[in-house]
Amino acid sequence: MTSDEPEPNPTADHILEWLEGSLSYFPSFFDDPYDARDFSADSWWVQTQCLDQEPINNSPASITTTATNAATTKPSDSIVSNQLLPPDLPKKRKLPDDLNPKISQSSRKNQNPQIDEADVGGAITGHGVPPRRTAANKKTTGKSAGSNNNGNNKEGSWAEQLLYPCAAAVTARNPSRVQHFLYVLQDLSSLTGDANHRLAAHGLQALKHHLSYPGISSAPAGSPTFASSNPKFFRDSLIKFNDINPWFRIPNNVANTSILQILAEQDCSSSLHILDIGVSHGVQWPTLLEELTRRSGGPPPLVRLTVVTPTGDNNQSKSTPFANGPPNYDFSSQLLGFAKAININLQINRLENIPLQNLNSQVINSSAEETLVVCAQFRLHNLNHNIPDDRTEFLRVLRSMEPKGVVLSENNIDCICNNCGDFATGFSRRVEYLWRFLDSTSVAYKGRESDERRMMEAEAAKALTNVGEMNERKEKWCERLRNGGFIGELFGEETIDGARALLRKYDSNWEIRTEERDYCICLWWKGKPVSFCSLWKIDQKPCDS
Repeated sequence: MTSDEPEPNPTADHILEWLEGSLSYFPSFFDDPYDARDFSADSWWVQTQCLDQEPINNSPASITTTATNAATTKPSDSIVSNQLLPPDLPKKRKLPDDLNPKISQSSRKNQNPQIDEADVGGAITGHGVPPRRTAANKKTTGKSAGSNNNGNNKEGSWAEQLLYPCAAAVTARNPSRVQHFLYVLQDLSSLTGDANHRLAAHGLQALKHHLSYPGISSAPAGSPTFASSNPKFFRDSLIKFNDINPWFRIPNNVANTSILQILAEQDCSSSLHILDIGVSHGVQWPTLLEELTRRSGGPPPLVRLTVVTPTGDNNQSKSTPFANGPPNYDFSSQLLGFAKAININLQINRLENIPLQNLNSQVINSSAEETLVVCAQFRLHNLNHNIPDDRTEFLRVLRSMEPKGVVLSENNIDCICNNCGDFATGFSRRVEYLWRFLDSTSVAYKGRESDERRMMEAEAAKALTNVGEMNERKEKWCERLRNGGFIGELFGEETIDGARALLRKYDSNWEIRTEERDYCICLWWKGKPVSFCSLWKIDQKPCDS
């Protein structure tokens, strides 16, 4: 084992045992990222513009004309100038030969002076921003590799400083400015570079998609996502990610200990029924089953797990980040075998193609004699909160099921739907979310390239194009739950202390903050909110239904 490899984790190794099985393999399907068609959806976009090449003409007459115009253009007239571009951009990389096979580097500067070295990278000398990594310097070592190779300084990500004004130009319907920003992004983006280059690549794909297919959810087919991966690779990658990044591990841990907290308040003879509306794909539950064996009085006589899968009838559901696993992936047999080995009476039921707002006690087959706990993780923000208000309707039916507890984990960011702001506002929030994910994965994987990291990041990048991403801050979620007839429950000390103890195994840029007002446990990355966990019970006071 090299110094770069993570230390053995007995818990993770033990969980791997239940996952080992005879899952079938099928090859991942890869395709080009998005259709390279003209942007014909909006009349303001010039049909002849192409985003994959420079906006130049190779003819001698054009070269002369362009050079003459460049000499007479005032600096204030430049579309992409030193004032518009951030000063800390990395040095511009050489374009591949297939993009410009006949024109030398000096000719390119003369023909397109608005985005030459002086504009893009000439002002970075004193900023210490690394150039785009190549295959020769791709490998890094040490814990600091991920932290120091992201190209971000005190002022933030340079990729964000390109993507934000480009989105603003799209909103302002300024095709010239959009074209030039897209060209700079094309030149600097790379899915194999540091976090900034990868953010530029995903952001560029999302902008091209928006210009081609506005209002339509989609995921880039050129990168392997959960659904396009084979089951074993998907399963192993998810376990590894949880072991090196707490993005989902902390919410899973908080949910499990909250379930134990609720169960401890019930009669020992009561069965446990968990309604799983989440994105853990079964990885969360072996740890809980083990904890049940250590419970005072023994495990419940019956543990029922009802898994609500995402509906697959539209592109929006399929484009939900982290929700859709491979078609042939089913963790039930492995989890049942694991439960049998530790003497847990476990039953698993899967509900498919049932919208969340259509759930009820009959659909999930619950009874008053059992302890029903709803575990909703990173799925409810895809419910519409406008017209129709599916989010309020779901909370209404959720209360009617009379659960003993509801664990809610969600992204702690503002809404990014079209009804809550223009495209530029929503896109900037999407990019901010993705930047934190890419930045944290760079640290988690120590800056190294891997298929696992590419899959996880491509899945997160769905948030840039999924029109169903309707996040809300924790304050708004808590208000919704209270209005829906629920009351916040204080997490036990064991839950809080356990989460903090678990977080100590991860990078020091992660932190947990507890909120006294709403009783939330919040996960932060580099001083910025990522997600929150909350525990709710039915408010016994009469409420409007």
